[in-house]
Amino acid sequence: MDKLKIVITKEDIAQRIDELAAEIRRDYKDKNPILIGVLKGSFVFLSDLVRAMNIPVEVDFIRVSSYGACKETSGKIKLVQGLKIPIKGRHVLVVEDIVDGGLTVSFLLDYVKRRKPASLKLCTLFDKPSRRKVEVPIDYRGFTIPDAFVVGYGLDFSEGYRYLPDLCVLEE
Repeated sequence: MDKLKIVITKEDIAQRIDELAAEIRRDYKDKNPILIGVLKGSFVFLSDLVRAMNIPVEVDFIRVSSYGACKETSGKIKLVQGLKIPIKGRHVLVVEDIVDGGLTVSFLLDYVKRRKPASLKLCTLFDKPSRRKVEVPIDYRGFTIPDAFVVGYGLDFSEGYRYLPDLCVLEE
């Protein structure tokens, strides 16, 4: 049986999302941004963020694969689902659950840039810089977390644990 240790509570997550939403709302006032959620992990964060922003936005999703059923990224990023709405000339905010190695986010930002948005920024709820292999520009950061395998609040291990309201370290 896996053991879970809470590292960030649901209350702290909610407070930080409200703070991020206020920053984003200020920066995107009157811009009608497109928020691109990175599936599957970001769906919980994106949902809470959009409601907290409380401004007109459009939402699209992109899905990539790099982990499979492992705790380590394979390093091979595959686009599973591309964008459905045109973003050329629009203000785009990519919303990610976690940035660790940076490979996936770098791949995504390049993919989005090729579609010529007016602006492109990145928002992540969790940042694990100790694992960084490729530097990526993070414009909005929720929490910097230690180098541990985390689950909950949308993050999974083999599709499990997404339902947890807190961010937890998965200890074996």
